[in-house]
Amino acid sequence: LILWLNSLQSLLSSMKHACEILTSEPEGGPAPIPFEAFSFLYSYLASIDGEVPEEETEAFLHKMKEEADKQDGMVLIRHF
Repeated sequence: LILWLNSLQSLLSSMKHACEILTSEPEGGPAPIPFEAFSFLYSYLASIDGEVPEEETEAFLHKMKEEADKQDGMVLIRHF
């Protein structure tokens, strides 16, 4: 469980950095990126890591999709 939580924490940290790099918004803002880009990166990094169960990845992305749908298809850092 601890290994899985550490992997998840590392994955989310990587995703925050990715959002900050890929956004077109000014630094320090919510760093929105399209859900499709977020989903692709998250799925890829989770599969490389191998510690986050696929069911958890799917559930997390479903939650992120619901949030993105409220923001014109954009994922914001504050959503995770």
